[in-house]
Amino acid sequence: MELADDGKNICIFDVDDATLSNLPYYEVHHYGAEAVNSTALNEWFMVGKLPALNETLEFYNNLLKLEKIKLIILTGRRDDMEDVVKANLQEAGYGNWTKLILKETSYSGSTFEFKEEERRKLVEEDGYRIIGNMGDQWSDIQGIHLGNWTFKLSNPLYYTAGAQGTDQNLYFDF
Repeated sequence: MELADDGKNICIFDVDDATLSNLPYYEVHHYGAEAVNSTALNEWFMVGKLPALNETLEFYNNLLKLEKIKLIILTGRRDDMEDVVKANLQEAGYGNWTKLILKETSYSGSTFEFKEEERRKLVEEDGYRIIGNMGDQWSDIQGIHLGNWTFKLSNPLYYTAGAQGTDQNLYFDF
């Protein structure tokens, strides 16, 4: 793929279970056999010690080397977690992103709506071209302005059997 060298190419990365792993949290909580406790999960987030997903980190760093793609972090985490998210990403090896976008604490919509709107702003208001988009939940890669390539990482903790044998996403809004 030929990329313009105008600073408008971006790749979007989700945080939880796409760049950083929550597996240590789920290990303590029986890998999803317990109902999600939002308070405990938020406490886990605030510790800020989530390890990197090594393959995503390698991909991220390879994109940085291209110099024609800017990296955007788009997460459904609230903006009151910004300092912890930044520090955790940097400690895990993710650096040099162009923008970190978090959900405003007062936002009342779903994570899907939030991420779709933020991608729209990046394209329609900021003039970016989404080259790639990576996440582990459908809310990360569905809707408008998805990009040339979308990468849906497997995460069985977010699925349950649905009607007619299909999977339904269990969206978590933190």
